[in-house]
Amino acid sequence: MMNLSTLKSLIACLFVVLLYIFDVTAKSQTNYSKFAFPAVIAFGDSVLDTGNNDYIATIMKADFRPYGRDFLGGKATGRFSNGRIPSDFLAEIFGIKESLPPYLDPNLEIEDLLTGVSFASAGSGYDPLTTELAAVLSAQDQLNMFRDYIGKLKADVGEERTAFILAKSIFFISMGSNDILVTYFMSPFRRNEYNVEEYTSMLVDISSNFLQELYKYGARKIGVLSLAPIGCVPLQRTLRGGEERNCVESVNQAAMVYNSKLSSSVVALSKSLPKARLVYLDNYSELSEFIQHHKKFGFEVENSGCCGIANIEAGFLCNSFSLGVCQNATKYVFWDSIHPTERTYSMLVTDIVEKNIHKFV
Repeated sequence: MMNLSTLKSLIACLFVVLLYIFDVTAKSQTNYSKFAFPAVIAFGDSVLDTGNNDYIATIMKADFRPYGRDFLGGKATGRFSNGRIPSDFLAEIFGIKESLPPYLDPNLEIEDLLTGVSFASAGSGYDPLTTELAAVLSAQDQLNMFRDYIGKLKADVGEERTAFILAKSIFFISMGSNDILVTYFMSPFRRNEYNVEEYTSMLVDISSNFLQELYKYGARKIGVLSLAPIGCVPLQRTLRGGEERNCVESVNQAAMVYNSKLSSSVVALSKSLPKARLVYLDNYSELSEFIQHHKKFGFEVENSGCCGIANIEAGFLCNSFSLGVCQNATKYVFWDSIHPTERTYSMLVTDIVEKNIHKFV
């Protein structure tokens, strides 16, 4: 039986900073600034982390090239993509700002706080063991930072305006992928304690408590992102998909079990919390369709990442010395073996918003 220290090293080498992947249907971007959300506030994992991990002691970082090569100014900022990620596009599509800063950035000004920040941490999850293995910010850590953020707002603009900002802003949460794929399927610990039904129920219970905490602090409009078919990311195809590099169905099945429970939980909470607009954002079925029919969406490669040739490159293994970094990332669904490209993210955020914006008002 491997010990915890050995397991941490193994997982670090496999760099499994998992994410949610959304529907990537290409559509023209609409300006939603008329909805007048004062801020976008994000919690979760690498899909929404705009650089918080740059400021903590973890190897789960993306603050080096070629990450960020297509970002504003061509700078690697800690975003796990070649450019902007959903946090940024959400802020832009609502007419708030071009990119969403990480809360731990020491150079933040009050205007940054007033218009939204990201508390997300790549590699994070609801299960405390997930964040222990990755040495990143836990769900509770993110809530603690959120409390600190509220205190800063109150000190600068007062309690009344702070309450208004929290009630009218739009919140997004992306967590669960690392729990399922890393902590459950790549670690022996949780599988020895729980079956899939038990483990997914535990995660949804923690998710429900997280949502209730956000509501207690004043959040009212909250979008909760489902898990995608995470067994289909290039890394999983390579490690467990056989010679044909197929999707790993056991992982996808667990994701679907989790999604069903999460959806029911979000609906129940939305009915029980006064004035809450809690919205379950499903992307599993659309992404499955997208992967199978990628060419009609304008992509050439759906099962390999732009960065690297072994389909295991992500995190520190996706670097300027990596073999085979592609020239044109727009042809790829995935930037590295786990995370989508900026183009994919741009299209998916537009589609998610178009399908669900009416549920928040």
